[in-house]
Amino acid sequence: MAKVASITPSPVSAAFRHIQWDPLTSLRLTPQETALLRMAETNPIEYTLGDARDATMYVRVLLKLLAEASANVSGHVAKISEECNENRALDALDADPLGVVSHYSISKIYTILVTLSSPWGAENGVSVGNVFYAGTDGALIEQWKALLRVISKAKGDVYAQRCAALCLAQILLAACPSQRGTRSASAKDSSPGRLPSYASAIEPLEALTAWIITQLKSSNPSTVGTSVPSLMALMGATEGRQIFAASGGIKYLSRQLRQREKKQSPSPTASGSERKVNSSVQQLYELAFCLWCLTYELNDSADVRADFAKDGLPVMALVELVSSAPREKVVRVALAALRNLATCSADVHPEPGAPRIDSKVFLGEMIACGLMKAIGLLRERQFTDPDIVDDVDTLYKLLQDNFKEMTRWEVYQNEVETGQ
Repeated sequence: MAKVASITPSPVSAAFRHIQWDPLTSLRLTPQETALLRMAETNPIEYTLGDARDATMYVRVLLKLLAEASANVSGHVAKISEECNENRALDALDADPLGVVSHYSISKIYTILVTLSSPWGAENGVSVGNVFYAGTDGALIEQWKALLRVISKAKGDVYAQRCAALCLAQILLAACPSQRGTRSASAKDSSPGRLPSYASAIEPLEALTAWIITQLKSSNPSTVGTSVPSLMALMGATEGRQIFAASGGIKYLSRQLRQREKKQSPSPTASGSERKVNSSVQQLYELAFCLWCLTYELNDSADVRADFAKDGLPVMALVELVSSAPREKVVRVALAALRNLATCSADVHPEPGAPRIDSKVFLGEMIACGLMKAIGLLRERQFTDPDIVDDVDTLYKLLQDNFKEMTRWEVYQNEVETGQ
């Protein structure tokens, strides 16, 4: 299992150790569940997760907590964005105890996923697959829906949505066939021969992807930001990339890249502005990284090639990133994505009668968008990253060769079609 992305802790995490379970009757905890929560608090997380069956019981309780608490939060905690000191966190616990419990549950699930995905999990034979998937058929435990409810309903609670979505993505990735080989050979399933059921994860993957795309339709960077960690996680699996592309995600991702790029401020004057620009550039990089990951599906999917060719939007977004060069890391992933587009093949053909879409189509779009000029300027710069140098040289040669083959009419036609 791939390493889980790091995420900013809950702003009210200082209140977690002060939660009193007995007065919170609306959570409907049994005495056994309360005892399990207390035991987990007094022991290292590795002790609680040492046996896959005990670990599954623990995550079921945490997901039950989340389901019960998130249905009755007052909204006070959702409005807190900055990290609280202990006094402020305790005030939040008094004002919105179930809001704090929701954050507590999500935080604990995240810690469990980080631990199970670490070398410790492999060495001790416990994994995301044998903790969150149960039964003889290895089906996803039913309580996963609590995470989906949070990301769908907890609007305004950035931490809850961002972390719950990442947790759900990591849980679902464990069932993807393409990810089974990434687990260490020393990790063992609790039931011999049992693998997580991908069939039980398909519907949740589609639901999570639909939510991510809804977030990508927003013009608010904060709203978009809630979905980025989970989107980056899904891009690590072929299944995640294919479902995202089939849901129209390439178009919305490309639109976001153009919106974010146009909003960059070239000369911040205050430290607050500097932080804001750095944050915006980081989001730009993460979105470009996701689009680059999707280019690895070009050779195997005619539909993905068609989505990348639609309206010329993806190529235009990537060329604008290269031309504006906001940061070297952004240029690096944009160039890598353009290179994949410029070298893709159409060996997997679309339906009979559909137009053939291959590297020649994308190279024509790149020329129309002015990439030749941008590449020429990049060739004059000194880059320490050999991958950038190689991508620049490769694109330069491909563009030059393709330009020589194009007629003036084809150049003009491409410029009109891309709006240049």
